[in-house]
Amino acid sequence: QVQLEESGGGLVQAGGSLNLSCTTPGRTSSPYTMAWFRQFPEKERALVAAFTWTGDRYLPDSVKDRFTISGDSAKSTVYLQMQNLKPEDTAVYYCAAERLSIRTLPRVLRAWTLFRSWGQGTQVTVSS
Repeated sequence: QVQLEESGGGLVQAGGSLNLSCTTPGRTSSPYTMAWFRQFPEKERALVAAFTWTGDRYLPDSVKDRFTISGDSAKSTVYLQMQNLKPEDTAVYYCAAERLSIRTLPRVLRAWTLFRSWGQGTQVTVSS
């Protein structure tokens, strides 16, 4: 397991943008897949983006037109850039890491169960 530190959550108006950061102080590298999940109240964590240090990316159709995931290996940091935010994007966002193939994720219904390393979560609130 690896340590993950998230930052960048907060309050934003609908239509606005927010950038989240996830830093791995212990430095991760291939073959870790990095991912962002979000959790609505009383719901399971849902995958919103995944990234590998070799540049592969996966975003579900529900967010791929508005969210972008990227990484800076020199800083051991993965970013989630969210644009045109909507009130329904309000959730706690979590960073996660696991040694698995990113190609696994589109086929898995409960992707969060595959990840063992998690950040503490950061609240994103979008006001209407």
